Amino acid sequence: MTAGSGAVTTAETTHTWRAVASATGPADRAAAEEGVRLAYRLAGLPEPETVVWADSPREGASLVARLTTEGTAGRSVRDAVRTRPWATARRQLFDRLGSDGWAEHWALTGAQMWDGLVMLTERIRTGLIEDLAVTAVASDAATDTPVDEEAAAKAAAAAEQSVRLTLLDAVLGQHDAAWLAAFDGQEGGEALAGIAAVARAAGWWWPYERTAVVCERPVALHLDEAGRLDSADGPALAFPDDFALYAWRGMPVPAEFLDELTGLTPRRIREEENAELRRVMLEHYGYDRYLRDSDAAPVQRDEAGVLWRLELEGDEPQVMVEVVNSTPEPDGTHRTYWLRVPPRTRTAREGVAWTFGVEEAEYAPMRQT
Repeated sequence: MTAGSGAVTTAETTHTWRAVASATGPADRAAAEEGVRLAYRLAGLPEPETVVWADSPREGASLVARLTTEGTAGRSVRDAVRTRPWATARRQLFDRLGSDGWAEHWALTGAQMWDGLVMLTERIRTGLIEDLAVTAVASDAATDTPVDEEAAAKAAAAAEQSVRLTLLDAVLGQHDAAWLAAFDGQEGGEALAGIAAVARAAGWWWPYERTAVVCERPVALHLDEAGRLDSADGPALAFPDDFALYAWRGMPVPAEFLDELTGLTPRRIREEENAELRRVMLEHYGYDRYLRDSDAAPVQRDEAGVLWRLELEGDEPQVMVEVVNSTPEPDGTHRTYWLRVPPRTRTAREGVAWTFGVEEAEYAPMRQT
């Protein structure tokens, strides 16, 4: 990551770092460990005495908690290794490009990945907090002593706070790709060469005075077109140990929930009490199929299409317009589409107008397509 690497175009650089962010499979441990040592040297610090590997951020956070409790790792050096060189590189680039130039550069580099990586890392943090905090409380409660609900609530809050503090010391490795893409090849970016090397080779890591804890990359990562975690037949994100996140179009779901999706029935969907999980079921089953299999009846029809309304207990109604494409397919058939419209919609025409961003009275298509 040197200032002389400007021959690589911005698009190519962004593409390269996008691949880093989504990389799965075993870490390049030798390259990652050299990157860790380089990061310490660039920060003016002695190299760590040991580099400890973890199979996931969950195992990494657990190791960090134990090492810091024992006092064997030393203090966190994240500020020196990551925060200060990052701030310096950003300031130099901003001063050189100016406000408008920086905004344009960011839009072409880091912004291309930013939203997706924020969603992903926040989901990982949430999963870690839920998992580790629950484990800690369960461990403390594994006695024959009667449960004191107030004490249990305090223990849960303390365990969660402890995990959150541990996560503050983490460097995100490959998931820092958005910022690293913006600084790659830029003057001042050479100070980030160490953390860039770790990012290319491994996952999250924790830098301490005497010990660095580095995590393996995921073994599986499944995203939808919006960059959200999404898998209907297994973990959406999985690491070499058993730490995994399950999600359907970005919504967290229990692991066992996915097993039900292939055998869904309208009755099972209606019986689901959790409105969010019921919505996932409907999306997977298909609103149009659910309407047909439930023997639902349309509530209104006009020249624009057919309006359907599906009442859902504990949730807002799902209202859809069934429209038929007037342009035939190559085989002569006409494709049917189902348009989700607001619950307040009263007519099919109003619903179709809403999809075009106009009021019903303003909707006057020259030809339906």
